[in-house]
Amino acid sequence: MTKKNKAFKFRLYPTIVQLHLVKKTFGCVRFTYNKMLKDRMDTYEKFKDNKDMLLKQKHPTPAKYKTDYPFLKEVDSLSLANAQMNLDKAYKSFFKKNAKFPTFKSKKHKQTYTTNVVNGNIELLDGHLKLPKLKWVKVKQHRDIPETHRLKSVTISMTGSGKIYASILTEFEEATKPVEPHNVVGLDFSMSELYVTSDGEKANYPRFYRQSLEKLAKEQRVLSRRKKGSSRWYKQKRKVAKLQEKTAHQRRDFLHKKSYALANKYDAVAIEDLDMKGISKSLTFGKSVSDNGWGRFTTFLQYKFEDLGKPFVKIDKWFPSSKMCSECGEVKETLLLSERTYTCSCGNESDRDENAAKNIKNEGKRLLSETKIA
Repeated sequence: MTKKNKAFKFRLYPTIVQLHLVKKTFGCVRFTYNKMLKDRMDTYEKFKDNKDMLLKQKHPTPAKYKTDYPFLKEVDSLSLANAQMNLDKAYKSFFKKNAKFPTFKSKKHKQTYTTNVVNGNIELLDGHLKLPKLKWVKVKQHRDIPETHRLKSVTISMTGSGKIYASILTEFEEATKPVEPHNVVGLDFSMSELYVTSDGEKANYPRFYRQSLEKLAKEQRVLSRRKKGSSRWYKQKRKVAKLQEKTAHQRRDFLHKKSYALANKYDAVAIEDLDMKGISKSLTFGKSVSDNGWGRFTTFLQYKFEDLGKPFVKIDKWFPSSKMCSECGEVKETLLLSERTYTCSCGNESDRDENAAKNIKNEGKRLLSETKIA
């Protein structure tokens, strides 16, 4: 039996008073985080030439600021404690050279806060979610949380259009039986289709962002003519945010359905470990890469396969899947992006993406066999 975590996201419908407190909590968490970060920056500047002394310094906790700023007592103390934990994590990552030095939080970015389950302070019952300070908040629970799942924490977030969501993190024990990978599929990233499988199946991605571009551009032009900070400006800003959220929801729904179908159909999947940020910059395909959401798709695909005990294999990004013939193994020296049909001297003539997907499948099967032998 292994312990696993799973999150369930539901929309909340707080009252005006509850909404006011949620927004105040967002502000207090951001305020506390920035205060603690400022103190750490001062300490860093003082001892940056002496790393041993720097690491020995004790950092302030949220309790330090409650005397000077009494409004911090009005919000959930666990949300402030989690802000400290997030800063600690970012600070340690900087010293391990895994990340840049932490930066100040801005109200322009996504507003969130996290609270933990302590002594039954969080409950989900009869269409309502009990939260610290907020008490019972109306929730649209579109699916049940299994009784075997234990509540761990809740993250409250607000979208650009003002919608409030609760992401409930749960923990459960599950004995997943490994599946013997007989039916393996290879997926090749496609800018227009999202992916092409080694069986020749295409995802046929609808390009939701491209579909909304004309309408979005129109609403953004209206927003640009509004006086910033006015009531009409805020109203139009929410309208633009709603359009963007609709596109994001359509994309996420599509990716979930495709990854679910693949996880049910195949015993194992192999994909290339691509650097999507690099592709979007070097090939000037920014909009197309952002539109199809390949990174999120692979995340969905990985946890769905692993939850079923099925192998998820990543192929090295330098593997010549596109240049290699899937029939004889010959590798071409050059292959232009405009060449959509792969032609080999052995007589193999096939769709470029399908040929690459077959090579990814074969390489995935090879890696799986090596793992099994080891």
